[in-house]
Amino acid sequence: MLVKVLGRVDYLPTYQAMAAFTEGRREDSPDELWLCEHPPVFTQGLAGKADHVLEPGEIPVVATNRGGQVTYHGPGQVVAYPLLDLRRRGYFVKEYVYRLEEAVIRTLAEFGVTGHRVRSAPGIYVRLEDPFGHSVIPGLTRNDSFEGLGKIAALGIKVSRHCTYHGLALNVAMDLQPFDRINPCGYAGLRTVDLSTIGVSTTWNEAAALLGHKLEALLA
Repeated sequence: MLVKVLGRVDYLPTYQAMAAFTEGRREDSPDELWLCEHPPVFTQGLAGKADHVLEPGEIPVVATNRGGQVTYHGPGQVVAYPLLDLRRRGYFVKEYVYRLEEAVIRTLAEFGVTGHRVRSAPGIYVRLEDPFGHSVIPGLTRNDSFEGLGKIAALGIKVSRHCTYHGLALNVAMDLQPFDRINPCGYAGLRTVDLSTIGVSTTWNEAAALLGHKLEALLA
């Protein structure tokens, strides 16, 4: 897999480049992993409802063809876009999503943080009162209360002709206020956190390198 660290790039041209890359792939086209961050932008997935965007203000809202609902991208967030041929790699979408989440969980573990999955609510969450503890959360679904949890990573993918684009976002050290302007994942009141909020001091470069290594290993 060719890993490209793009730095800070505008969202819309990056989205268009991912789509063009995917549509132009041949059977022998190499897989790539793009790591970047974006200027402030709200992105709306195919399942997104307009009323989940509460007060966008000056931040643009971009409609996309990924799964999921509305989320926010901004400086201090590591965004990873795996551009893979799943058929060639030998696993299906459900396994792909599991591996994406596992890469985030293992990245968080490098900082001593315990990441958790929530059934039917893709992404990774932490216990707000004890992000470094190892106790297992109950088998929550998106219809249960998220009380006591904070979302630290979001997922939204697209698969076209067995090939993936879009991906995941890990919050490192951000201005989190824009998340208050939306219902993250379509869930009113869901709190969003970053590594800085829970007491982890690291750089974007360090977090991006760690996440990239975990994705390379788990997506192989």
